[in-house]
Amino acid sequence: MNEARILVVDDEEKMRHVIQLYLSKEGYAIETAANGREALEKVDEGKYDLILLDVMMPEIDGWTVCRKIRQESTIPIILLTARGEEYEKIFGFDLGADDYLTKPFSLKEMAVRVRAVLKRYLEPNGKQQKDIKAGALQIKAMYKQVLLESQEVLLTPKEYELLYFLARSPQIVYSREQLLNHVWGYDFIGDARTVDTHIKQLREKLGEYKKYIQTVWGTGYKFKVGYENEKHTE
Repeated sequence: MNEARILVVDDEEKMRHVIQLYLSKEGYAIETAANGREALEKVDEGKYDLILLDVMMPEIDGWTVCRKIRQESTIPIILLTARGEEYEKIFGFDLGADDYLTKPFSLKEMAVRVRAVLKRYLEPNGKQQKDIKAGALQIKAMYKQVLLESQEVLLTPKEYELLYFLARSPQIVYSREQLLNHVWGYDFIGDARTVDTHIKQLREKLGEYKKYIQTVWGTGYKFKVGYENEKHTE
């Protein structure tokens, strides 16, 4: 896993250098970008396994970079910001970010989060996962691909994991805490509203089939089939 390529995007040269030095010692291949424009160019030109993306940058900020990347790619993204307000974190998750680090952060915590994200996305677990078909929905586990009526639905890595986890056990109700533990991992530092944000995003992308994911009030969420012909909303 330490062969992973990571792009570090921050307009502060010292911050880029410190992160690059620390993660290089951890065995990762690190490249850097000094601004959003350079980051987008590098993402277009190369393949990365993870992006550490500063939010507050001149010209093109991290929010915009994250949104543009998500239009084309599911590369895991960890946002870096000096501001840790809750609404900013929720906004970042809405854009498709996978995790969040508030400056100043410890390099050890950064390394733990990087390792956790990469573990979820790089370990070859496709052989243990089976394809899922539920009405119009198909999940091809080996390729981490989701199809609705044979049309691909572009999900972020976290959205995919959440959908797959629910869909593999239809009718089973999971609490938000259980979903956090199973999908985000026990070392995730966050709250249950992270789950709600990703469920909302999933439903938006599923469109008329959003009722596959049902809310069980006071408990959590479950995956339920049989709504292929329902067009109305909850």
